[in-house]
Amino acid sequence: MSDIQIRKVTANIGARISGVDLAKPLDEETVVALRDALNTHKALVFDDVNLDDEGQQAFVRHFGDITTAHPTVPSVEGVPNVLPVDSERGRAANNWHTDVTFVLNPPQASTLRSITIPPYGGETLIASSAAAYRDLPQPLRLLADTLWAEHTNDYDYAVPEETVDEAQAAARAQFTSIKYRTAHPVVRVHPLTGERGLFIGGFAQRLVGLSVGESRKILDLLQSYVTRPENVLRHRWSENQLVLFDNRITQHYAIDNYDGLPRRLHRVTVAGDVPVGVEGKESYVIEGDASHYTSVAA
Repeated sequence: MSDIQIRKVTANIGARISGVDLAKPLDEETVVALRDALNTHKALVFDDVNLDDEGQQAFVRHFGDITTAHPTVPSVEGVPNVLPVDSERGRAANNWHTDVTFVLNPPQASTLRSITIPPYGGETLIASSAAAYRDLPQPLRLLADTLWAEHTNDYDYAVPEETVDEAQAAARAQFTSIKYRTAHPVVRVHPLTGERGLFIGGFAQRLVGLSVGESRKILDLLQSYVTRPENVLRHRWSENQLVLFDNRITQHYAIDNYDGLPRRLHRVTVAGDVPVGVEGKESYVIEGDASHYTSVAA
């Protein structure tokens, strides 16, 4: 095992990892140590990784099978498992979300690798939904434990409605070219740690059994606990960095504060399991088949 050093970044989320070369095959002890660190800190930052697309995929495969790039959005050309998160393709996801929660089994983990970094701005915020759940007053916890939410991609977090131009309208059409709706528990139990976290974010558009208006009030209230500054890591990108975060129990937000300058990250995600709520019930599909995107992790 390499001499891994783990340095906490904030109290509730984030650690900086050193002493491991991600460009080389990792032994089982190192992978276990990284998984334990991810379980504890939710988001891990690696500096000076010197990876290409192939190397990023090889690293991610240590944690499980990888998904294709996205259910509807094109991959990097010739690299079907890598999604370009590119300001020039309208991919500034300046809305809080958990990746691809509109499918039955969203990715268990996501990696982002810096390709082109603007001279200022362009940070990524990552929030701990476990810390958010712990912060809830007991009456709100008891309510949240019983709720289920419908998640859909028929709501484009990357292209705000009020700013749509022709190119963005095309991006929206691509994003929603296959419609997905899936019901997930609002409180998800992490399969490795048993922690409870608020599994909501931008794709959660209504609560099962409630009107859209009623749903929005409750979802906004719960979401306000996720985005408390104390629960958020604000990551400022540098060259040759990789960030690995637990998509089961975090949300993230790409800040659009770089004046439209070029910003490009490459994303590779690990296939996930079907979410389970506090009563042991699994998520279920309402609309859309995502089998071309992801297998169901064991």
